[in-house]
Amino acid sequence: MSDEKKPERQCLAAVTLDEASLGRGTPDQEHERQVAIYDLIERNHFALAGHEGGPYHAHLALVERRLVFEIRLADGAPVISHHLSLTPFKRIIKDYEMVCESYYAAIRTATPSQIEAIDMGRRGLHDEAATVLVERLATKVEVDHDTARRLFTLIYALHWKG
Repeated sequence: MSDEKKPERQCLAAVTLDEASLGRGTPDQEHERQVAIYDLIERNHFALAGHEGGPYHAHLALVERRLVFEIRLADGAPVISHHLSLTPFKRIIKDYEMVCESYYAAIRTATPSQIEAIDMGRRGLHDEAATVLVERLATKVEVDHDTARRLFTLIYALHWKG
């Protein structure tokens, strides 16, 4: 992707998560999800291959262990539904969950340097997941790295079963 400014309409204007797919997380997880949605809406790049429309509304769900991106226009008109296997994310999600648990425990009791070390590992896994997501969506949706990071946070949220 070039550094040229993309049209503002090639973006997500709203993101929702399927309530049936979503379990209740801890307060920290719920906050992280809310921040990810807010940050995603504030700044993202989301361009559908072969479609000049937008901005888009995305609804994310888990259906039979697959991620479903239902994409609509702002007026509710359906555009496309993408189904994505989560198999390439299985290890990353498992590792990310362990690191997040350590991080949430550490922020209550650990020293700043210990918290920073755990957070570096968490960010590294988040970056790895974003790279995989960009690659997996490449033929369907063009997203930048920051958008992919925030989308991964929401994909991870769909795995919180509380």
